Amino acid sequence: MILKAAILKKISVVRVEDVEEGPLSIEDVHEPRIEPGQVLVKVSVCGVCYTDIDIIEGRVQCNLPVILGHQIVGEIVDIGKDVDNVNIGDRVGIAWIAHTCGKCFYCRSNQENLCENFKATGCHVNGGYAEYTVAFKNYVYPLPKNVDNERVAPLLCAGAVGYRALKLTNIVDGLRLGLFGFGSSAHIIIQIARKLYPSSDIYVFTRSPQHQELARRLGADWVGHPYEDPPKKIDRAIDFTPVGEIIPRALEVLNRGGRLVINVIRKQTPIELDYVKHLWMEKEVKSVANVSRKDVMEFLKLVEKLGVDVEVQRYNFDEVNKALRDLKAARVVGSPVLRIS
Repeated sequence: MILKAAILKKISVVRVEDVEEGPLSIEDVHEPRIEPGQVLVKVSVCGVCYTDIDIIEGRVQCNLPVILGHQIVGEIVDIGKDVDNVNIGDRVGIAWIAHTCGKCFYCRSNQENLCENFKATGCHVNGGYAEYTVAFKNYVYPLPKNVDNERVAPLLCAGAVGYRALKLTNIVDGLRLGLFGFGSSAHIIIQIARKLYPSSDIYVFTRSPQHQELARRLGADWVGHPYEDPPKKIDRAIDFTPVGEIIPRALEVLNRGGRLVINVIRKQTPIELDYVKHLWMEKEVKSVANVSRKDVMEFLKLVEKLGVDVEVQRYNFDEVNKALRDLKAARVVGSPVLRIS
């Protein structure tokens, strides 16, 4: 069977101007074949993530050509040999983690996100910018019944990796939390943080007036530009931005003994720190690398229990390059989602 897929063939630049051409080309490809232990998924929707831009522009090294997309929602339409945990007709999600070795130190110590042979969806294996995709049987997830396809897609990466970042802050109820940047991931995580830590003030730092308004609507206690001083110093912080200069700024408004978690795969500009000004007094900086299956499963169960209001901006499949341009230019409020079928 012939199907449509959006393919990245070479490293390019996502131009934010209103242009017709783009880095991805929609082409006819053959239906992917499943191997033992794999499932074939008919894709309904796929979220568009900033990591896709990092891949296109070469900051994340992937196998080319490749079909991008790692926030996938669809239906299992075929299963390979040795698949006994899912069935044809199941509604499932596929996330950034496509496969790990299961044998290395990291896999054996519950740190599979750091596996030396980590394979990423839409990077090392083809992803969800296509009508059909293939996944390994233990790397697909049942989805909350109370969230529709378009709103559940961003939960698979933006939500799950944001949840991992929130856990890594080591926050407890009552500590002030700062969120730098307020795109797809942050607008989901503020809702989870508000429900898990009701006594914690949440400050949001973002340049965009539209994002500032969304942050207020979702319950931020204070909203301002990244270089505005908040009412009080923050105890924990998560950086969602693609630029390096936010790191020293976040550390300037971080309390003694505070922790900053960087929730991005790559920074587009350098991070320059002064030890005394930014790190003295036992301040910590921690990065996030990938997500584990446990992160995704825990987060989806939490969403099913607590609920979240996922703001989505919808695009048709043939508008994939427009979605990427809008995301890079910060024109998206919430999460961009591609309607595939």
